[in-house]
Amino acid sequence: MPQPASARRQDFRFFHRLRVRWVEVDMQKIVFNAHYLMYFDTAVADYWRALALPYEEAMHQLGGDLYVKKATVEYHGSARFDDQLQVALKCNKVGNSSITFGGAIFRDDALLVSCELIYVFADPATQKAVSVPPGLRQVLADFEAGKEMYAVKTGSWQQFKADAAQIRTEVFVQEQGIPIEEEWDEADPSALHAVVYNGLMQCVATGRLLEHAPGVAKIGRMAVKRVLRGSSLGRGVVDALLAAAVDQGYREVLLHAQASAKGFYEKSGFIVRGEPFDEVGIAHIEMFKTIHQQ
Repeated sequence: MPQPASARRQDFRFFHRLRVRWVEVDMQKIVFNAHYLMYFDTAVADYWRALALPYEEAMHQLGGDLYVKKATVEYHGSARFDDQLQVALKCNKVGNSSITFGGAIFRDDALLVSCELIYVFADPATQKAVSVPPGLRQVLADFEAGKEMYAVKTGSWQQFKADAAQIRTEVFVQEQGIPIEEEWDEADPSALHAVVYNGLMQCVATGRLLEHAPGVAKIGRMAVKRVLRGSSLGRGVVDALLAAAVDQGYREVLLHAQASAKGFYEKSGFIVRGEPFDEVGIAHIEMFKTIHQQ
């Protein structure tokens, strides 16, 4: 059954936020009923991001894919143009081959729509149901239990070269078009590397810390899988590298940020220093953060 009308915001850990667009409103000046299913489907994609799972790669590793079996929607109120909505989702049950989600759409604390979505995990080649893999079961259970969905590990290039190199190649070489010979340098073997692993042990982000000058460390090669950006993975890398800089006694950490990432680093306390400059054909800015040793 759909989520009851008594569903409350505090029943959910996950929320996808959106604003009603003009094109989604019908002649009654309310959101056309079919669009609510689109809202839920959009939220499902963001739910996988909250699980730190790059959906396509995760399903390929798991050997299957998810297919909608049933979608039930119950309407309690209407959303209107420019309303700011919160689409909540919760994994209610994992059966042998099915996964059942409960959903609710809120405007502030008012419940507008509730739903039940039933997916079947199946072999993509035959579309025949197969058992939900244990790894996916565990990831879903951990998320709904409020656990952290990724782990940050730090260590040497020798330890993490394969995973870190894969992410950096994907982001810098393939996505941003940086020549491969400019991506690798002599600093990697001596740097401290941070890598992020999700619940399926897929590497999804990386970064490194090296000595720039006596007392000054430098963060670089920050890379997060494209489909997972906007989550907290990059923040996890920065926090781990800053903690390492503190442990190693540095008084300052600097970095060369791509201009588009300025706001991201400002949230971690970094300050712009100097004028913008070009690096590998991309606009960069130097940013720094003073470390107060205890």
